[in-house]
Amino acid sequence: MQRLLGFAALVLIGTTAVAATGAPAPWGETGHRMAARAAAERLPDEMPAFVREASEQLAWLNPEPDRWRSRELGVMDQGFSYDHYIDFENVPEGALEAADRWRFVEALYRAGVVRPERDVGFLPYRIEELYQRLLTGFRMWRAADGDERRWVEARIVNDAGVLGHYVTDGSQPHHTTIHFNGWNASGAQEAPNPESFTTERDFHGRFETAFVRAHMQYDEVLEGVATEPRVLGTPDQVRVAIRDYLRRTHDEVVTLYRLESRARFDPETPPSQAHRAFTAARLAAGAEMLRDLWWSAWIDSARPLPPEEFR
Repeated sequence: MQRLLGFAALVLIGTTAVAATGAPAPWGETGHRMAARAAAERLPDEMPAFVREASEQLAWLNPEPDRWRSRELGVMDQGFSYDHYIDFENVPEGALEAADRWRFVEALYRAGVVRPERDVGFLPYRIEELYQRLLTGFRMWRAADGDERRWVEARIVNDAGVLGHYVTDGSQPHHTTIHFNGWNASGAQEAPNPESFTTERDFHGRFETAFVRAHMQYDEVLEGVATEPRVLGTPDQVRVAIRDYLRRTHDEVVTLYRLESRARFDPETPPSQAHRAFTAARLAAGAEMLRDLWWSAWIDSARPLPPEEFR
């Protein structure tokens, strides 16, 4: 199955379901909102008030990129569909050292990857691109006043909210692997399956949407988010932190499948403590990384730009 057509997808927007291409809404509306709200709640008081006071808007914006998925509006859909995942199994050694997505594409082509967008994905670069937009917004805000400052604030909140979608996608193991909806879901290659992991093609949506909506509580997510934020550093250091974060998520793929083997992630059945704890930890990991990226962008925005960056 091709990645964009591999699932029967419904993106939930409020109580309205709209047909869409691609995977089911990553983490579903419920999980995305939980993670964004937890990230905002764990922001330090030193973060500008307009960001801290926008917690409900940031939560609403977190699912926003899934609202752009539409078979009818194919140009928009194709423009963003491949930003939601990174299939680490298909990434050639060293390719992720590329400085931007286009050099990454070049590296993939040189390594013989025929369809870089479908077979690999661009999630690390999408996160980094939006982080740098947020950093730029905070730099502008520091220099602005009057109406211009209010306009920049609106830009910052929107960018921070949309960034949150991709960061929280990155905490869901299915978004880092060719096994994104049952083992060997990509169909592009057959990986060994010695533990007879499920090949059910509803696993992705059942886990991140139906299970989360039925069983997970916000407090479980918030409790897992460290109270002290990390400052991730310069843009080059942030690039490394993003890749490390996504690799840690990929390390959880087998754990996710083993839990599914033990007992299905079933919205109709009371879950085990292990299933709840795993899901809460994944959502909290996304919330914590998002909070740290927001905070790091604010802190780094105070750093003077090198002279060559001024126009």
